[in-house]
Amino acid sequence: MTGPAATPEGQVADAVKGNWVDKYAPRWTRPYLRLSRADRPIGTWLLLLPCWWGLFLAMVMDGQASLYDAWIFVGCGIGAVLMRGAGCTWNDITDRDFDGSVARTASRPIPSGQVTVKQALIWLVLQALVSFAILLTFKPMAIVLGIVALVPVAIYPFAKRFTWWPQVFLGIAFNWGALLAWTAHTGSLQWPAVVLYVAGMSWTLFYDTIYAHQDKEDDALIGVKSTARLFGDATPKWLRWFLVITVTLMGVAIILAAPSGEILQLVLCLIGPWAMGWHMVWQLNRLELNDTNRLLMLFRSNRDAGLLPVLFFAVACLA
Repeated sequence: MTGPAATPEGQVADAVKGNWVDKYAPRWTRPYLRLSRADRPIGTWLLLLPCWWGLFLAMVMDGQASLYDAWIFVGCGIGAVLMRGAGCTWNDITDRDFDGSVARTASRPIPSGQVTVKQALIWLVLQALVSFAILLTFKPMAIVLGIVALVPVAIYPFAKRFTWWPQVFLGIAFNWGALLAWTAHTGSLQWPAVVLYVAGMSWTLFYDTIYAHQDKEDDALIGVKSTARLFGDATPKWLRWFLVITVTLMGVAIILAAPSGEILQLVLCLIGPWAMGWHMVWQLNRLELNDTNRLLMLFRSNRDAGLLPVLFFAVACLA
């Protein structure tokens, strides 16, 4: 079956085709799940992966592992789904007028009329409350960090209205989990986590600049700023710098965290950013700034890029 009749009612334009929300979720839940981007899971992965970086690198540093760490691992996963959903709901509330003017976002639940602003606010609060309940199971300093994280989340949707670098604000928000998960394990915030956090911010500048090139023409018409518009045809050069910064800073974080004399653990951990860097090179080699399908594919491939350090950090914990 082809044509309009084959498209699920209310499907968002850039949703993963054949996603579980459009196929299996009860009809009344679909607008809310679309608000939370449950039909576009890549953002949840990009929020979650720095959490797992921080957790496993902290475990490498102190050589400690317990069932509580398993809960941190799972809790971060659930929290990433909920907080990404809450953040996206907030983003859609604040951007509802802009979204209606952009081809890729006009089909989102609020501008398309599937959900009212009041309903979206209630949904936001419900997601945030469950996330907060999970946060309360972590150590006190991690709870403080989790509360502070609400500040960049609240600011981000407005950043593209006053700066050409809104991706920096996204990086601040999306990589906070590296600080939180490290602190949930260790009980305190330390320099390796901070350096890892900044590495994640550089990675966000890399992948979200690629993503923002999809909307550059519409953004120019409505006056929305982005690094994609700022860099223009020089984007590949900037992306190479973000690649180098990401890999270098992650390597520094590993060196700061690695236990003295544990050469095998150090080497295993360092393979993580090295492999991630090669994946980012692969993306650069396939970059086409005016091919929206290619841009979306490359953006989504960053799930695999970010999983590579998780894999090698986890192996190092077992070494």
